[in-house]
Amino acid sequence: MIVTLSDRRMKIFLTGAYGQVGWELNRTLLPYGEIYACDRDTLDLLDASEVRRVVRDFGPSVIINSAAYTAVDRAESDRDLCDGLNISVPGVLAEEAERLGAWMVHFSSDYVFNGKNDRPWTEDDAPEPVNYYGRSKLGGDIAVMKNASRYIIFRTSWVYAARGSNFILSMLRLFAQKDELRIVDDQIGAPTWARYIAQSVAMALRQVFDGDGASLSGVYNLVAAGRASWYNFARAIRDYAGGFAGVNLAPVSSDEYQTAAARPKWSVLSTEKIQRVFGVYPPYWMDSMKLCIDEIIERQRTK
Repeated sequence: MIVTLSDRRMKIFLTGAYGQVGWELNRTLLPYGEIYACDRDTLDLLDASEVRRVVRDFGPSVIINSAAYTAVDRAESDRDLCDGLNISVPGVLAEEAERLGAWMVHFSSDYVFNGKNDRPWTEDDAPEPVNYYGRSKLGGDIAVMKNASRYIIFRTSWVYAARGSNFILSMLRLFAQKDELRIVDDQIGAPTWARYIAQSVAMALRQVFDGDGASLSGVYNLVAAGRASWYNFARAIRDYAGGFAGVNLAPVSSDEYQTAAARPKWSVLSTEKIQRVFGVYPPYWMDSMKLCIDEIIERQRTK
């Protein structure tokens, strides 16, 4: 059965609704139609038969999968759960999207690339993950492309928000506890606000449903403009948030800051395609960061 939207209102099935991106998607997409928002407390995504039942009962025109296993270092040893959430779940959802004639929206990662480049990665570059998390995200991409004919995969990087677990919140917490922090300075990417991701997804979906949607299927890089190292990012957070001038930040190499999982050193993604196809123009990463920090400070002030 092909889902039609004669009144242009979407019927959206959203997973990971209380994660960083999912929370922003839920609030951003509310005016677009009916949303079934679920998280791990309301639906066990690893129970494929239950997921299929719930999806079919709701009958969405769009399935948005923002749920994922994101613990990069733990993924090296917790491979079954990582594969379940990052490969099996998007595969099942893509199958259900295809069965309903619905659109499938999925989120990928800069970690699908090996980090060895001298220019921004494009959607046509060959993936070559350097850690297990990256391999699982690539596996999820492949599962979606294999099982759904109408899909959009958004590749993001260095995602943060005013809630959840992310670099900005970690830095603000550590600034209040320590006088000095060692921050990696040779991994380069684009810090990207979850709210910008959600707003961009809304813009893309509106065009999908208002125009010739089938021709818009594909993979799109969705990240902020500009680039920074984790050290640059930490300095910008410290300087803008205020009150932490006494915290010294020491730049170190990846070799000096060992982690269980290797990280790609160059994670800058080209956004030329999403600009050209959807007219989505990324804000400069530091501008978005300031808005997010303003929100965090305001929330803390009003607690």
